[in-house]
Amino acid sequence: MIQLILNAATAMAQATEVAPAKSPSLVEMLAMPVGFLFIMYFLIIRPQQKKAKEHADLLTNLKAGDEVVTSGGIIGKVRAVAESFVTIEVANNTAIKVMKSNVSGLTKQPTAKDAVKA
Repeated sequence: MIQLILNAATAMAQATEVAPAKSPSLVEMLAMPVGFLFIMYFLIIRPQQKKAKEHADLLTNLKAGDEVVTSGGIIGKVRAVAESFVTIEVANNTAIKVMKSNVSGLTKQPTAKDAVKA
């Protein structure tokens, strides 16, 4: 009887032995992080760089007479452009001086098509 129990225990021990786990190769380990970096570059970093370049181009091409909007929401016409500052006329005989980097964009200039629609 004891011999039968020992044989059964031995058989169970041999059956439950698991083969050692195969360690992943270097390519398998690096595939996921490289994939995430690739996705992050094209979904986050590249569009942000493109937008920053467009804003820098806008600031370098500012000239008197352009109608702009600031980051604070103030709309006015550019009266003068200096190295770091822009003077914006917001009303008759009312001008403010703002940093060039605070100009967020040009306001949409009405075209002939827009005038016909109105």
